[in-house]
Amino acid sequence: MREMSMMAAIREAIVQEMQADPRVILLGEDVGKFGGAFHVTHGLLEEFGARRVWDTPISEAGFMGLGLGAALTGLRPIVELQYADFIFCAMDQVVNEAAKIRLMSGGQASVPLVIRAPQGATGRGAQHSQSVEAYFMHTPGMKVVLPSNPYDAKGLLTAAMRDNNPVLFLEHKMLYGSASPGGGKAVSDPTIGRFGMDVPEASYMIPLGKGAVVRNGKHATVVATGVMVHRALAAAEQLAAEGIEIEVIDPRTLAPLDADLILSSVQKTHRAVVVTEDARRAGVGAELMAVIAGEGFDDLDAPVIRVCADDAPIPFAPAAQDRVIPNLNDILAAVRRVTSDE
Repeated sequence: MREMSMMAAIREAIVQEMQADPRVILLGEDVGKFGGAFHVTHGLLEEFGARRVWDTPISEAGFMGLGLGAALTGLRPIVELQYADFIFCAMDQVVNEAAKIRLMSGGQASVPLVIRAPQGATGRGAQHSQSVEAYFMHTPGMKVVLPSNPYDAKGLLTAAMRDNNPVLFLEHKMLYGSASPGGGKAVSDPTIGRFGMDVPEASYMIPLGKGAVVRNGKHATVVATGVMVHRALAAAEQLAAEGIEIEVIDPRTLAPLDADLILSSVQKTHRAVVVTEDARRAGVGAELMAVIAGEGFDDLDAPVIRVCADDAPIPFAPAAQDRVIPNLNDILAAVRRVTSDE
């Protein structure tokens, strides 16, 4: 075990898989000579050479198609986007092709493609701060992963690289754990606490589709994703002083979703709050609420509450961004409300 940042854990997972499997290649804008927009892939060009680490032109549609074709020919590509927002330039390749080819070919072809994408609000404005998970959680044939800590990031990415389906692996920029050379400054957030975490040196996998209970409690279930896991844990500390013990669930994988874990927690606590950074309307929060209300209705003693971003583009100004994105006080208010008759 060593304490590692999420950035370092992701890089180690890639290095170990490239060492173990010569079919694994890496491509994207500036992933080679520059080491990636956030320096996650620093040094990989020198270690593995230009035949396996490809700097691409600024054309998401082009290099996503390249990755798709490489996957169909037997390679196992990792496509890195500089920002998750840029995936919209390659929607046809991702949604109409990568996600559907296995089904349309009757299983004769598979697309073992991993798409890594930094996302989340960190003071970079409307076109570099979006949370895109709902678009692809909605897409049949895609797997969607959203880790909240270094240990999970390494194990989930290893599992994604060995999966025979296209996997979108979303990495919240605020959780990387070091300064970004890619421009912009992350808004400080005291709820995150330490960025580092003990991570095994050996390669390991965390199965896709398995969530985690990150804090036990009995008065309410809080299902949180990505950076919101940390804000939920910070809220739990404050609420415990008030005699309210919340159980915090991190789904880790949004598609497939570990609905059984969420429902078993709700069965115990009888109350639920869902916390996500994506937009409120038709977002991940709405889907998680539907799962809880639709399949766990009889266990609920109060309506499910969701805490999500406003239905607005992410502002550049820090004060305005903080108004749009859910914060600690929003979570505290939601839990107090749902447990008010406890």
